Amino acid sequence: MQVTLLGTGDTTGTPTVGCDCDTCERSRDPGDALRRRLRERGVDSPRERDVERTRFSVHVHNERTGESLLIDASPDFRYQFLREGVDLPDAVVVSHVHFDHLDGLGNAYRLLEDVPVYAADETDPNTGESVAETIEDKFDYLDAIEVRPRSPFETIRTCGLDVTLVPVDHPPLVCYGLVIEDPETGAKLSLSGDTSYGIPERSREMLADPDLFLADAIVPADLCEYHPAGGAHHDDAGVPRTFGTKHMTREGALDLADDLDATETRLVHLAHFYPADEAFEEPLAIDGERYEL
Repeated sequence: MQVTLLGTGDTTGTPTVGCDCDTCERSRDPGDALRRRLRERGVDSPRERDVERTRFSVHVHNERTGESLLIDASPDFRYQFLREGVDLPDAVVVSHVHFDHLDGLGNAYRLLEDVPVYAADETDPNTGESVAETIEDKFDYLDAIEVRPRSPFETIRTCGLDVTLVPVDHPPLVCYGLVIEDPETGAKLSLSGDTSYGIPERSREMLADPDLFLADAIVPADLCEYHPAGGAHHDDAGVPRTFGTKHMTREGALDLADDLDATETRLVHLAHFYPADEAFEEPLAIDGERYEL
């Protein structure tokens, strides 16, 4: 399967609208050295546009069947698909109901036909409905999509791939990571979803041993001092693996990758709060990276 990172940013993306911080400015004017590094990451050409992190989304293409799966529907859907030139999806999986992962689904209007949208069926006590029910309510005007509720840990066969939603920890809302496996080749992609380091053990077991792991790593750990809730899930040296309560730090994401024995790890859902001299260094991802699994 071919994995394309359509969007690797957090809810505001990088560069952030109206921001002139050093990281956003470097994103707008990356320089030749960064462009060379992008080529090494598999990004098509040393593009003269911004080095971007649009809102989160991942495209998975199954070369055997010619079908494509979209993981989360970014508000930047239209731009991402035009920019990367990938096929429109034959199916969609939605991890949770925050707008930066869901609202791009409205792009199905006049673009898609009869596309299944898979989402969890368990009721969120904070909303009184499941992710699937929220999508049905929000997009009831879209005849192009068919919401298909699925239980966590229930494997779905779609686009010739086996897809499993696994619960993670993103309070106050329910949220899910994903495991995507090719039943023919054994290739495995795992996504942490938006989560703290406190992922349940059964979910960790499902996520383990991926060829590629995409891990939420919103900021470096030293920025926890600026969060009202501080940090959590500290390691033996006292470094917080969770920023506040909802997202992993860079250090926490890398520790989780080690826990899961990931072959390759890319950090995603990244904020522009990373210092400019760290923001585009390995293993932090940027939009447009492609991987063959």
